Amino acid sequence: MEKEILKTQNRVPLIYAYSDEHFSGCLKVGYTERETAEERIREQFIHQPKQTWQIVLQEKAIRENGEFFKDHEVHRVLENNGFTRIRDEKGVLTEWFECSVKDVQAALLELKTGVKNTEQKTQNFPMRPEQQEAVEKTAAYFADMKRTSPNKTPHFLWNAKMRFGKTFTAYQLAKKQGWKKILILTFKPAVQNAWEEDLRNHIDFENWQFIRAKEKDAGEQYNNADKNYPIVAFASFQDFLGKGVAGSLKIKNEWAHSINWDCVIFDEYHFGAWRENAHDLFAMDDSDLSNEEKDFDEDILPITANHYLYLSGTPFRAIATGEFVEEQIYNWTYADEQKAKKEWVGENNPYEDLPQMVMLTYRLPENISHIAETGEFNEFDLNEFFRATQEHRRDEAQFVHLEEVQKWLQFIQNRLPESIVDNLKRKTEKPAFPFSDVRLLSALNHTFWFLPDVASCYAMKNLLQQKQNSFFKDYEIIVCAGEEAGVGVEALKPVKNAIKNYDKTITLSCGKLTTGVTVKEWGGIFMLRNASSPETYFQAAFRVQSPFVLRNQSGEKLIVKQQCFVFDFAPNRALRCVSEYSGRLNNNEAQSAEQKVAEFIQFLPILAYDGASMKEIDATGVLDFALSGSTATLLARKWESALLVNVDNVTLKNLMNNKKAMDALENIEGFRSLRQEIETVINQSEKVKSAKKNVENLGQKEKRELSEEEKKEKSWGCIRLAQKIVKFHTIFAMF
Repeated sequence: MEKEILKTQNRVPLIYAYSDEHFSGCLKVGYTERETAEERIREQFIHQPKQTWQIVLQEKAIRENGEFFKDHEVHRVLENNGFTRIRDEKGVLTEWFECSVKDVQAALLELKTGVKNTEQKTQNFPMRPEQQEAVEKTAAYFADMKRTSPNKTPHFLWNAKMRFGKTFTAYQLAKKQGWKKILILTFKPAVQNAWEEDLRNHIDFENWQFIRAKEKDAGEQYNNADKNYPIVAFASFQDFLGKGVAGSLKIKNEWAHSINWDCVIFDEYHFGAWRENAHDLFAMDDSDLSNEEKDFDEDILPITANHYLYLSGTPFRAIATGEFVEEQIYNWTYADEQKAKKEWVGENNPYEDLPQMVMLTYRLPENISHIAETGEFNEFDLNEFFRATQEHRRDEAQFVHLEEVQKWLQFIQNRLPESIVDNLKRKTEKPAFPFSDVRLLSALNHTFWFLPDVASCYAMKNLLQQKQNSFFKDYEIIVCAGEEAGVGVEALKPVKNAIKNYDKTITLSCGKLTTGVTVKEWGGIFMLRNASSPETYFQAAFRVQSPFVLRNQSGEKLIVKQQCFVFDFAPNRALRCVSEYSGRLNNNEAQSAEQKVAEFIQFLPILAYDGASMKEIDATGVLDFALSGSTATLLARKWESALLVNVDNVTLKNLMNNKKAMDALENIEGFRSLRQEIETVINQSEKVKSAKKNVENLGQKEKRELSEEEKKEKSWGCIRLAQKIVKFHTIFAMF
């Protein structure tokens, strides 16, 4: 079933150059969407027995403004720079040039940075239907309130999923309303980047002015701004409303408190948590906030406004407590989005860029998970599993359960013996592991790993960089945790820079960048900590659903990310979050819990691996798994696992000595050589036992052979026998 769900992803295009001993002093410059240039070049030399070529350059074909380009543009720059282009025997121009690697690099640099676009006004897309609907409904409500309750400031909530485009749509609302003074307040300063980019990039907001309130001269910027055009001020609650000397408002922010704003927009409203402990807020840093902290009340704000707009992807508590009534809310969920994408008729589907999410859950083998199983039902505790300690230096951070975490790294690469068992049993239905399945690998060049705390982030970095984990040597590891990572948008810069300079990255965080940021290159998130609520869980999970689309100058589009992935290793917790989240999204009391889950996972398929096989699970399975840790289907599959078959020497000898049983088995196709296979396993086992008795007399080489080769042969022999017995049991069960 996973073959029907998981798709091979489009890859980031590459420009490559290679030399060939038959073309001295020349380079061939080409373009490919293969994973590597080598893969493409080998296709060109498929009939050449001897390799005469050598790759000298391979770079992403992406401009700094996000456009992609092809090799013919590089050829044009090289020709313009005076380099000779080789013609073939018929006089036709080829892709070979008389140039050096530095010449090609210079041409690439010109293409990546030479586009004159200082204003960045290159975007001219319209609102999607649901964005237009949100603007119209909100504007109509504000107009109605002005008519019926002119002395009351109207409030409106957009309960819109991440990737709805709340910033762009809010600006469109401001444009429709004719607002000139807009204040944006948020608990998550990292969202500044999104608010500023949307304003700077889109042609609809020509001459709009953006002011960062945290800057010391923000008041002066506002006074000098052109009041004929809209002014957008962005501020964090922590800075903007924080107290200064002797409990007074900060002097640098006094300018903003004297303005009657046309609208105050509260972004990431689910973090707006401070009615009960308002005074504590003023000393807070954004890294200290969680989704469950306190409630917000604009009545204590030392500012005034004509309208209030609230934006959140998970405002479930505000809705449940009646803070907003139905006519004050616009809803747009992930299911709404994916349904619109599927049902769009005709060309120019505005939703086609939005990737589908796929969740993959894995039950770890018992010899890994046992150290973190707690509670009455032995649920797997991710915080305990990835618990780490550190001394005085970050490079000394280490996992408490280091051996098990190391095995986990092998597990996600499908390199554990326990993982191999089921692959051998069902060669055509191999489970999809994150860093072994080719369909997943193509999507996971850049991933986000959500860990319990700062120490575990550094411990993971240290472990990934150790010699035994050579698979990850090609990945740049970025720790975005702790004070060193910075606050707000500053924490995002190292991630963006790393992705720009490296083909593969892993971002490790324990809270930063989980809300309000967009990193389009992230293809998957690894949930490696206990989530305190479904809101927290999906706020983080939806970080990877950002569209990743490249366009060239002619408008040709390449959708790089068709799917994005959530990987979870605590299935009970993950599916419980799915169950609760889908229930809170859907307030229809006429629908059952199962119907609500079914509607949600129709567009977010879930593949579950529980040690025997990986299967898609339905709504009933989600609810069953959330409660009991398995589904009826997966439980049945467990009984087909070769792991359940005992093939120790005593059992095998008893079987060998039962002539009637052996004669019956050897009459079945596939069991003809059973006696020989049993003898091989027993003999190999006896050889191992004998060697162990004389282990002190063995040299290092012999010891390695004993532990690696002979044990491996015995293990694989047992697996083959176990498979045969399972096969026999399955055939017998049919009758």
